[in-house]
Amino acid sequence: MPRFFVSKENINEEERIISILGEDAFHIARSLRMAVGDDLTVCDGEGRDYECKLLKIRDSQVDCEIEESSVCPAEPPYKATVYQALVKGERLDVSIQKSVEFGAVSVVPFESSRCIVRMKGEKEGSKSQRRRRIAAEAAKQCGRGIIPLVAEPVSFSEMLKEAAKADLAIFCYEKEGERMLGRVLEDMRNEPPQNVSIVVGPEGGFSPEEAKAAEDAGLSLLGLGKRILRTESAAAFVLACLSSEFELR
Repeated sequence: MPRFFVSKENINEEERIISILGEDAFHIARSLRMAVGDDLTVCDGEGRDYECKLLKIRDSQVDCEIEESSVCPAEPPYKATVYQALVKGERLDVSIQKSVEFGAVSVVPFESSRCIVRMKGEKEGSKSQRRRRIAAEAAKQCGRGIIPLVAEPVSFSEMLKEAAKADLAIFCYEKEGERMLGRVLEDMRNEPPQNVSIVVGPEGGFSPEEAKAAEDAGLSLLGLGKRILRTESAAAFVLACLSSEFELR
C-alpha cells in the first residue's frame, strides 16, 4: 500500500481529514494515477500511522479520510544513530539507505584521518538534500514511522563526543579480535540499551590513534567477526544484529 509522510499540521483529527501537499500530491495524481476511494497509509513522522481513503485528488493537494490510526509497529525499541565516515562515490548513499531500512533514527557523516573525501565542500545544499531524500524514500519503502535525520558532516572529535553519550557506543574496529559484538549484545539481553551509537570507518579503516581516542572517550571497540566488511555494509550488519537480539526474540 502506498505510504506518505505529512506534517502534524496537515492532520485534522477532529474532522478526520489529512491533506497531502506538493510533490507527494502530484505523485499520487500523476505518477501513481490513484483514484478516489483508493487506500493509502499516511504517517505523521512521529511514529503514528493513519489508514486512509482518498477523497479529493488534485495536482497540488490530495485530501484523505482517516479510517483508523495506530502506533507504527516498524520502529525498534532502541534509538540507533549511525556515524558513517565520509566515503567516495555512492557508498555513503548506500549506507544511508540501508541504515534507514535496518532501523537507524539518524545518520551522521564524519571525517577521519583516512577519509578520501573531505568535509571541505561537503556542506553543499544539493548533497544534503539528496541524502535526505534517500532517507525519506527508504523510510517510505520499508514502512518506517519516522523519516530518519541525515545530519551535516562533523569532525572526528565532534563525532566521538556525541557518540559517547549513548548507552551502547559501538566503535567498529577490524583489528579488535577479542571483544566481539555478539558477546556484548548477549550480555545486554536482560537490559536492552535505549540509545545506541554505531561508528563506522572509511575504506581504509581507522588509524590506531583514532581507535585509542575512541576508547579513551568511552566507546567500545568491537570486532564484527572474521570477515572484513565494506564500509557501506558495516552499519547495516550491526543494525541487523541489534534487531536479531532485541526485536526478533
